[in-house]
Amino acid sequence: MWLKPEEVLLKSALKLWVLERSNRYFVLQRRRGYGEDGGGLAGLLMGTLDAVLDSTSKVAPFRILHQTPDSQVYWSIACGASREEITEHWDWLEHNVMKTLSVFDSNEDVTSFVQGKIRGLIAEEGKGSFIQEEDPEKFREAILKFEKCFGLAEQEKLVTYYSCSCWRGRVPCQGWLYLSTNFLSFYSFLLGAEIKLVISWDEISKLEKTSNVILTESIHVCSRGEDHYFSMFLHINETFLLMEQLANYAVRRLFDKETFESDLVLRDPLQITKRGLENRAHSEQFSAFFRLPKEETLKEVHECFLWVPFSHFNTLGKMCISENYICFASQDGSLCSIIIPLREVIAVEKADPANKGVSISTKGKRAFRFTEVKDFEHLVAKLRIRSGATSSPHHTASTEVATTSDSDNLVDYYEGQLMAGQKGSSKTVSTEALMTVFHPQDADNLDSKMLKEKMKEQSWNILFVECGRGVSMFRTKKTRDLVLRGIPETLRGELWLLFSGAINDMATNPGYYTELVEKSLGTCTLATDEIERDLRRSLPEHPAFQSDTGISALRRVLTAYAYRNPKIGYCQAMNILTSVLLLYAKEEEAFWLLVAVCERMLPDYFNRRIIGALVDQAVFEELIRDHLSQLTDHMTDMTFFSSVSLSWFLTLFISVLPIESAVSVVDCFFYDGIKAILQLGLAVLDYNMDKLLTCKDDAEAVTVLNRFFDSVTNKDSPLPQAVQQASNLNDTKSYHPKVDITDLIRESNEKYGDIRYEDVESMRCRNRLYVIQTLEVTTKQNVLRVVSQDVKFSPSDLEELYELFKKEHFLSCYWSANSPVLRHHDPSLPYLDQYRIDCQQFRVLYHLLSPWAHCANRDSLALWTFRLLDENADCLINFKEFACSLDVMYNGSFTDKLKLLFKLHIPPAFTEVESLSPSKGDDLSKEELIHFSQLNVSSPVDIQEADALKRSPEKAGKEKIDIQAYLKQWQDELLKKEENIKDLPRMNQFQFIQFSKTLYNLFHGDPEEELLYWAIATVTSLLLKMEEVGRRLQSPTSPAKSPASAAESSVDSQNSLKKDSAPQQTERRNVQSTRRDDHEWSFAFEQILASLLNEPALVRFFEKPLDIKAKVENAKTSQLKARTRV
Repeated sequence: MWLKPEEVLLKSALKLWVLERSNRYFVLQRRRGYGEDGGGLAGLLMGTLDAVLDSTSKVAPFRILHQTPDSQVYWSIACGASREEITEHWDWLEHNVMKTLSVFDSNEDVTSFVQGKIRGLIAEEGKGSFIQEEDPEKFREAILKFEKCFGLAEQEKLVTYYSCSCWRGRVPCQGWLYLSTNFLSFYSFLLGAEIKLVISWDEISKLEKTSNVILTESIHVCSRGEDHYFSMFLHINETFLLMEQLANYAVRRLFDKETFESDLVLRDPLQITKRGLENRAHSEQFSAFFRLPKEETLKEVHECFLWVPFSHFNTLGKMCISENYICFASQDGSLCSIIIPLREVIAVEKADPANKGVSISTKGKRAFRFTEVKDFEHLVAKLRIRSGATSSPHHTASTEVATTSDSDNLVDYYEGQLMAGQKGSSKTVSTEALMTVFHPQDADNLDSKMLKEKMKEQSWNILFVECGRGVSMFRTKKTRDLVLRGIPETLRGELWLLFSGAINDMATNPGYYTELVEKSLGTCTLATDEIERDLRRSLPEHPAFQSDTGISALRRVLTAYAYRNPKIGYCQAMNILTSVLLLYAKEEEAFWLLVAVCERMLPDYFNRRIIGALVDQAVFEELIRDHLSQLTDHMTDMTFFSSVSLSWFLTLFISVLPIESAVSVVDCFFYDGIKAILQLGLAVLDYNMDKLLTCKDDAEAVTVLNRFFDSVTNKDSPLPQAVQQASNLNDTKSYHPKVDITDLIRESNEKYGDIRYEDVESMRCRNRLYVIQTLEVTTKQNVLRVVSQDVKFSPSDLEELYELFKKEHFLSCYWSANSPVLRHHDPSLPYLDQYRIDCQQFRVLYHLLSPWAHCANRDSLALWTFRLLDENADCLINFKEFACSLDVMYNGSFTDKLKLLFKLHIPPAFTEVESLSPSKGDDLSKEELIHFSQLNVSSPVDIQEADALKRSPEKAGKEKIDIQAYLKQWQDELLKKEENIKDLPRMNQFQFIQFSKTLYNLFHGDPEEELLYWAIATVTSLLLKMEEVGRRLQSPTSPAKSPASAAESSVDSQNSLKKDSAPQQTERRNVQSTRRDDHEWSFAFEQILASLLNEPALVRFFEKPLDIKAKVENAKTSQLKARTRV
């Protein structure tokens, strides 16, 4: 490998390097301890030094230096891992550079020319390279070392590497940690002790930062029950965040393919870089904090001051700029933030150049002034281009204060913008919130509750005057305090839309919802069936959902969302949440609120496995351990909290609290996100702590919590009595003291308000790995329980086989963005079908595990076995089919093994196999293997389509699920009887000759090899003669060719097979012509079985006990290398 020229003092290196070759301008050296005099103390010391100091010589024990006469300074220009590699570089220099150097007059010119030439070679090599690092030269060396040490596939992309220590007990091993797209790898070499550790990200169940007396700060990695600790990092936080990102990336890619497929960058592993991951993390944090669309990418961050007009001071913070938004968040504790969509900006100009000021004016006659902005002139120019703004506003706007006296007109103006796209829209879409239709406020009825409601509205109106109204309003601590007290009924829909960020989705997609409604009406899917079933269960006590108006609006919103996002479709609890949204928001607004909740605020909550909810439950359990230790000491099983809190998270407490109280919780959720739900959950458990500590079982604890929720009221709610009637009836039966929801929310913030958003996100990442691995363990247990009934393997062996099978599935996904196996992975399928492999992956496992893998025609055997197992012709097999085939090979009786071999040589398993490359013999390329595996011998097209329909609950996502097909498939499996050997079809001549050759190959290397060869030759001759006699008795005048001669040629070809297992193509053509002439010549399985039973050597061979343990252990260490070779 050519290296960027660097100075080397030769005197300081004489003891470490040995001279191999030299000429006037170049020196070739070998590292002491390598090569002829390798080993010994020198070798150990050099190896240790290289590993600890990360010297390139650990990878490359050879190097080439450039020298000039009479100079003590040398330049390193090349290194090599082997003598052949460095010799190639040396020869190139002698043939291409040496002659040229003689024309230069001065040594300085020679050195300049050599350096320029080497840099040019490196640049040429780097064209099209995916390496985008700050120090490409050093990163190239790290890649070389990474590839040499671990031998992974060429496609494995190294992201970054760190110097650290890996602890073995109480002993630290200094080495290097390599983070790549699919693996965490560690290498250490200390005094002859080499340590290599390779952990795939998808196997990690715990990844956390820890500290104790010995390890001040370390990273704990748990994989498959083994704990690993890494410490002594220079930047441990940076390392941990990158590891966390790579682990979650792998989990999403392999376990949660639905959300992964939409991410174009992560779908291609070669696009992943350290810098890219860091930028991605910042963008995700930015979008989540300001509730912006996921597509937004953080472009720039500027530290500056924002003028806060109502407080008359400048607040320090950061201005964050993306493609479509300018955002600001304070850093001085004032909790001040703003969001300015570029679509609202009408002017950007320089203000007060002495203070580096930038003034931004918006359509609402408002202006925002930022000062102390670095490079403010360049920023102004860029913002003008992005927003299409002018250098001066078209209207009068003060840069000191926002013009907010006409706030009502601002809202009307903004709503007009949102409704502009709805002109000519379908009349079926409701344009009013259900609460305004069914419970209009009576201005004349000013009772105490209505007076309090008016006071709340007045407080918000004062805030709007100070902070502005609409998407660009100032959000301060006062805003949060008003939210905690409860949003007024008339403002709830508007503020939910604002705080959730749904207002931006709606503004940038005018007319989208109406179009979606028209497209989705009349569709019939599994989701629409479930929606229809749940419509009447959504807030049935509320009058709005006792009428067709509310039911129809709910149907339209849910159906439109299921059409928009078929991967989620519809999930229970979405109906309850959407019902509440429709009460306070217009129909289109409710739709965009649902989008914001499902796709941003509660990610992965409403998919088939509700992974997001399970993750947040794990976070909740962690918070309970931290804040309510008394409760965790009393409750031995933490799963109680998971079971009781699932509905809290899925419905935001709507399903357990009275509606008038639940909406206050939703207020807080839209402002604070999941943090509000976690805080309230802790407050509920804390409030009932004493009663929960006295509970003897889970049922009693559930009763305590249910009574508490029934007693929660909202004394200030202006909702009519008809709506609150259901909860009031329950209250009359409860002796629990009343608890006001406002007091409960305030208490939750006072006690647990110190929980930071960043901490919650970190806990989410950490627990996602645990939740995914827990689900995978459940899947494994269910699969093993089913398969163990049909095989004779021990539970431990079967578990090891499952891990190898699953690993092979994943290995096929690591380096291929369009892997067919990855495309077929569907967690919603039955447990057995969640992981399946194709013919290529099956061949790798067959080579590693089959006792017949030593055969010369092992590729053909693997192909035929796969075709036999692939009964539905979808080119994929599951673990049960895989395990059952191995079980016959290892634990089957003589008859079982022979029957398997017989079936492999008749259709549908058997197909003529001939490699396109004669030099490979019987070995098949990947393309040939896939081609032969897809050949259909006897499976009609309609059977394939029927089987494919069974695999897919919803064909094309539009038709109803075929329940009858599933029931029929289940019934067939239950009634499946033992296969009768008399039902097997007969084997023709060509198939029989292939069968005989396979037997010959099986016996190769056996201690009784000669005896077995003689036995099979005897049986073959006997069977052919018996067939000849039978045919003569049936048709004595038949002119067909004598089978005896065919028998002789068959036996001769089989005997020659011992010398050469690869048949010539001419032989095969002769055999094929013979088969066509003698199409009636065939054998039944009973004939072959009876003949082979007469040979004791054959019976001993097939009944010889076989142990799979050794094969499994070898496969565990060889699987990755075998896959890499493929």
